[in-house]
Amino acid sequence: MLLQLIADYGVGDLAYAEVRQRLARYLPDADVVYTPVPPFDTIGAGFCVAQLALTPGPPGRLIYCNVAPRADTDEPRPDNEGERLVAAVLPDGTQVVAVDAGHVFSFLRDEAVSLSELAIPNSGSQFRSRDAFPSLLPRVLAGEADVVGPVDPGRIPPPPERAVLYVDGYGNLKTSWSEPPAPLGSVVTLRVGGVGAEAVVSDGTFDVPAGSLSFAPGSSGWTRADGSEVRWYELLLRGGNASAVLDHPEPGTPVHVRV
Repeated sequence: MLLQLIADYGVGDLAYAEVRQRLARYLPDADVVYTPVPPFDTIGAGFCVAQLALTPGPPGRLIYCNVAPRADTDEPRPDNEGERLVAAVLPDGTQVVAVDAGHVFSFLRDEAVSLSELAIPNSGSQFRSRDAFPSLLPRVLAGEADVVGPVDPGRIPPPPERAVLYVDGYGNLKTSWSEPPAPLGSVVTLRVGGVGAEAVVSDGTFDVPAGSLSFAPGSSGWTRADGSEVRWYELLLRGGNASAVLDHPEPGTPVHVRV
């Protein structure tokens, strides 16, 4: 069974090792694949969850996400209380278990067959993804987990519009643009956060000269529940690092385009 873990533990961090150890205890036969995101980055986490959950994969897989900034209230949190844990079931049977923080479920809210709050103590441990959540996962997979009730998709925030969603290891910026802002071949002026640049609108990310920025449909996207296809546009610097050129914008940074 494939278990895809998305979390904001650093690569090689002790936190990941401890969670992985606990997962091995409760799901000893699982093939665990870890995708890290920056600390408290619920936008990037939500994008990664959707990219894995809504694209083809082996049957019976589970996506487990823990990015929990505890930012749903500014009040003091007694006994390490945290955000609720939610389970989603996708049309092909793929299951997602994640802390419902920020935009983690934004891309799934209109795609899931069901969204349910899981019954589990929300307090008692600062490290819930190690101490409370792993023991619940086998029951989720078996359809035996206790639930508090359904989650209203309308109370989950939508994805940010025309913004950076995720920065990959090459410095490519995956955005929430899904349509070309101008005819193919056009040179447009971008403003990403406080940084401006010119980019070529293309139908292929490498269809520009070396050293140029391309704004084109990238490798990320999926089939929606209504059968339509979505492909997210990327900013790519051919032969370089787009993120560095644009001063390393964080997920959520607006991407403005002027023709």
